[in-house]
Amino acid sequence: MKVVGSREFNQDVSAAKRLARLEPVFVTDRGRPTHVLMSIQAFRQLSGQRESIVDLLALPVAAEVELAPPERWDDR
Repeated sequence: MKVVGSREFNQDVSAAKRLARLEPVFVTDRGRPTHVLMSIQAFRQLSGQRESIVDLLALPVAAEVELAPPERWDDR
């Protein structure tokens, strides 16, 4: 677990995000932990949450999938 002060966090958010890919990052304010930054994968594992259909449709690969046109119902 990595601990960074709020000033350090504010000065380099990108570095904190890179660290959070590997382990949770605790952000402190005046030496006291106030926030935790973690990857979405770690959060989902911790909370037991799975990817939703919205998450899956937002993937770049989803844009490349061609769907067949809907069939039309003809009166027969």
